[in-house]
Amino acid sequence: MPVFDFNSAPEDKKEVQCTYTTFCSNEDHATPECPILILDNQNRKWNHHSCGVFTNQNKQTAFEFDEKDGTCSADILKVDARFVSLLKWLGENHINVRLSGENKPDGYAVYRIREIAFGGGTKLSAEDGFLQFMIERLFASDAPKKEINDDEQEESGDDMKLTSIQSITDFMTCAGRTLPDNIRLWARRNLAVARSHEVSQEERRHAQRALSIMMNIQWKSNYFEAIDPDEARRILDEELYGMEKVKQRIIETIIQINRTHTLPAYGLLLVGPAGTGKSQIAYAVARILKLPWTTLDMSSINDPEQLTGSSRIYSNAKPGIIMEAFSMAGESNLVFIINELDKAASGKGNGNPADVLLTLLDNLGFTDNYMECMIPTVGVYPIATANDKDQISAPLMSRFAVIDIPDYTPEEKKVIFSKFALPKVLKRMSLKAEECIMTEEALNEVIELYSNTSGIRDLEQAAEHIAANALYQIEVNHVEKVEFDAEMVRELLG
Repeated sequence: MPVFDFNSAPEDKKEVQCTYTTFCSNEDHATPECPILILDNQNRKWNHHSCGVFTNQNKQTAFEFDEKDGTCSADILKVDARFVSLLKWLGENHINVRLSGENKPDGYAVYRIREIAFGGGTKLSAEDGFLQFMIERLFASDAPKKEINDDEQEESGDDMKLTSIQSITDFMTCAGRTLPDNIRLWARRNLAVARSHEVSQEERRHAQRALSIMMNIQWKSNYFEAIDPDEARRILDEELYGMEKVKQRIIETIIQINRTHTLPAYGLLLVGPAGTGKSQIAYAVARILKLPWTTLDMSSINDPEQLTGSSRIYSNAKPGIIMEAFSMAGESNLVFIINELDKAASGKGNGNPADVLLTLLDNLGFTDNYMECMIPTVGVYPIATANDKDQISAPLMSRFAVIDIPDYTPEEKKVIFSKFALPKVLKRMSLKAEECIMTEEALNEVIELYSNTSGIRDLEQAAEHIAANALYQIEVNHVEKVEFDAEMVRELLG
């Protein structure tokens, strides 16, 4: 007698219609007025805190509420475009969540989604708090471009640290098109290698490590918010004394960013004697731009491979310094401070480290040998320092707007020593100004002693020495104050 399996009989399935529309938002957090999504509340008003699951969107675009009278379904009406992939993933994996929302005329506005433990179910991934991490990362992302739905959505990921294959896979799926296209496709390929059993264990390890590094970086667009020029000027005055032409050039750069909302085509090259505050200017610019910064000391780079990384064919392969700088900064927009650029041409390895910098400075993208991927550099603002611009090659010079940093005049050095260097040291040593007094002759003697040195480093060291001597006399000789004259300064510093 034949046995019929009715479970395999074809069903009269109707095509699922998407009930929601997407909207673009660049808000960095959600509120009832700017929610993550909106659910239908015409038939029932939902509680402020409601539990349930998102449905698998291949079957129904809705959220199933766990109510006292059973399960009730509500269609999804609107979704922030950044969260579409995340909601699909939550539905496909049947993750139990708690929504926080508010009933409004156009629907139930959801502004918070949290994972809840239910029935002993497993966590989202190997790391606790993955959902909150994912939501915060999506809020920090720019809205994806409007385009036709992609049937094959597999994304990229690791940070938090996302080190396991499972958490990397989860992140790639949820991030969707908030990642740059080339990085998204690169991540798919590397994830396939990391999962494959047809390649060596060494190749899988390198692929997983590269994914972990790449997904640790928040990939941002090259759009920059306007910067307050008055605030920028205040920071420059706080960090630097004098240098009006230098400050003017930096403010001009700020005005240009405010008009175009993009970084200038050329970075800054600060050229001047040692100790004139070139690095301090670079740090001040990073502070004004509100960007993380990283430093690269070219005097310690002897081989281009230190910058570009080594190929994965070697067991001890690793990324280069530039790629590690992106990873340490945690985002793709940063100020890259290149110290002693004039030392970059003195490579002792198989090539010239200076040549590697050209691709980074062109803002077209940088390729690391270990990552095997073009890294977007449109959000990188390079600021280089050098003592002698004659030692810098013409191709490198052409990538920068050059600012000459003059040495300080004796009068400027006197003001810097008395108004900035010495008070700063006294404050650090918990000394009052009236406990360490410098006469006019003593100030002149300090400047005279260091008249043949460039910059102010020697003056800062002199201030340290004088303050330490004053503290010694107060603590050991039990004097109330120390007043330095020219002879005391000569005896102490001469």
